[in-house]
Amino acid sequence: MKQEDKAPSGPGVGLVSSQDFHFGDSPEDVLHLDCGKTLRGVNIRYETYGTLNVDKSNAILVEHALTGDAHLAGYHSETDKKSGWWDPMVGPGRPFDTNKYFIICSNILGGCSGSTGPSSINPDTGKPYRMNFPVITIADMVRAQKRLIDHLGIKKLLTVVGGSMGGMLAVQWPILYPDAVRSVTPIATAIQITAQSIAFNWVGREAIMADPGWNHGNYTEQPQKGLAIARMLAHITYLSDESMSNKFGRELQSAEDYSFNFNMDFRVESYLNYQGSRFVERFDANSYLYITRAIDYFDVSDGTGGDYAKAFRDVKCPFLIVSFSSDWLFPEYQSRSLARILLENGNDVTLCNIKSGYGHDAFLLEYETLGRLITGFLINISQEVSS
Repeated sequence: MKQEDKAPSGPGVGLVSSQDFHFGDSPEDVLHLDCGKTLRGVNIRYETYGTLNVDKSNAILVEHALTGDAHLAGYHSETDKKSGWWDPMVGPGRPFDTNKYFIICSNILGGCSGSTGPSSINPDTGKPYRMNFPVITIADMVRAQKRLIDHLGIKKLLTVVGGSMGGMLAVQWPILYPDAVRSVTPIATAIQITAQSIAFNWVGREAIMADPGWNHGNYTEQPQKGLAIARMLAHITYLSDESMSNKFGRELQSAEDYSFNFNMDFRVESYLNYQGSRFVERFDANSYLYITRAIDYFDVSDGTGGDYAKAFRDVKCPFLIVSFSSDWLFPEYQSRSLARILLENGNDVTLCNIKSGYGHDAFLLEYETLGRLITGFLINISQEVSS
């Protein structure tokens, strides 16, 4: 089934605009980081959809993945050709129903789409941070988001939901702030990054830093070749053998026979080249380095001596955990591990493994099945709040 056939019916959110939340200008308001350093003058770019109810109990925080941003749904202008990254899921009558819920999506700390990151101006020097930006963690990103949620006056989020890296952020939320979350919906994610994923991230960063244009992070133009290679490598991990075979097979790009040189012969080569070149236009190379390192460091048992039961000891909220059958970047067993730990902790857990051939990208494509699961889960959580 084609992606567009899976999109839920109902109108979208239409035209939307981004907002900025700024904090950390005074010494007592700085953001303390896991690396031991602090950040001041922090900006968080975010978007909201729907209306916050009187008791502020209908707020949902949606977390984006590695290369995502705050633009979750809708369009920024009448001339925009592309909607937000999870647009089919947000709007009246859609899974994240804006007639019922107040949806928040913020660009993560370290990003390059409005939130403070390596390309931002360091208030201490008046120049871009570049590689002087402190190394950050997933927990640091959540701490910055908590400042935003506090700013909005929300005491308890109805749910925190996200896929891939967004799922890591979602899992981290109740560990840091157990009283601020009513439920969690981690999708296609894990509670620690594996050696294989660390390896892919390492090669991607090496490709960027080996590009002469990177210049130790002091570039005026993106190190195009290195960043494009990093994106191409990562993009392969988001797909599956089945999806690549169905989409490309061994089809040639244009000629009827092999070129017998090292130009692009196959459609899949052209596709990856296109993905790499488009990525360079919208993403910052240094942000890619910092965010992938934060993913490498992610392990919810840090600080507990590897004791996952202890890590979740204060987490009492229900979870909807979703994995996908063809996802080899975050395989099903990783979601089962999270579910087992939570069940032993006494949490109410729903675990679903969706049969899909899309690979890791299924969380961005399986709108119909994923939408039904989320819709039902949110109805149940909302009923518990009402009662």
